[in-house]
Amino acid sequence: MTTVQTVTGPIDSSQLGRVLMHEHLAVGYSGWESATNDQLDAAEMLKVCISHLEELKDMGYSSLVDPCPSDLGRDPELMVAAAEATGFNIICAVGLYHEAEGSKHWHFRSRFEDLTPVLTELYVDELTNGIGSTGVRPGIIKAATGPYQATDYELITLAAAAAASISTDTPITTHTDEGTLGDLQQQIFSDAGVPAHRVVIGHSCGSTDTDYHLGIARGGSYLGFDRFGLPMVSDDDRVAALARVIAAGAGDRVVVSHDSVWCWKGQPWPPKLRPRIAARFVPTLFDREIVPKLIDAGVDETAIARLTDDNPRAYFESTPLVSLT
Repeated sequence: MTTVQTVTGPIDSSQLGRVLMHEHLAVGYSGWESATNDQLDAAEMLKVCISHLEELKDMGYSSLVDPCPSDLGRDPELMVAAAEATGFNIICAVGLYHEAEGSKHWHFRSRFEDLTPVLTELYVDELTNGIGSTGVRPGIIKAATGPYQATDYELITLAAAAAASISTDTPITTHTDEGTLGDLQQQIFSDAGVPAHRVVIGHSCGSTDTDYHLGIARGGSYLGFDRFGLPMVSDDDRVAALARVIAAGAGDRVVVSHDSVWCWKGQPWPPKLRPRIAARFVPTLFDREIVPKLIDAGVDETAIARLTDDNPRAYFESTPLVSLT
């Protein structure tokens, strides 16, 4: 068994149970603090998060990963409060978002010095000592690229993620856009010495290209089919693509989730859209709607259970994946 770091302390990997690998208790786009007249208060946010976590507990889940980047409104105190109130295991992240929507602070500083050692030191410090004065230690590293071409800044953040992963033996999960650059991310991490099975290539379901999926799978990393319910790709197409991956023998390297956001800091959505957004960003869709679709597509229940049970545990336990032909 392996120790997994949660926001309330370390647990044994056997305690993970059913896991969703990519959900967000809260997100705040850069500048959210400026919307001073349109904020959710802490009590209201906690109430929303507890409600969702209790729903997940009723469905048999015990754990989730909230891989909110450090520069996207990450809220470790909210995660701790929600975890303590529900007994749910929450794993948070350290890392930066892609350049277009991420930190202007670090992008500005990159004009004057090589950020790779600076960010590596920051990541290692949080992973070892905790986030600022909170004492909350992340259990995963986040890295991100925008669509189609990685920027110089993004390549720096990926290099820092790789170095911190190797230094602390911490796994990595990523953000990709429009089903692109997962193969590049995998290559960068592998070239840096990160074992491929320590990496989840997130939002792989942004593509329905089975060759793209199997290329990453053969490279030994996990595929994140983790945006169920979001409209970039239809869920029917996601299900069909996932069924093809499983049929090809790569079902041992897929994790699932929704990328749901439960609380928005600064409320980036206009008031008339907020009820519709809240109805879409829910973490229960996989069990309610996607599992029946997978069964209709010929995926058996054992293979489905592996996506939420066996695969997350194997990932955190750093279990090598068998070669895929």
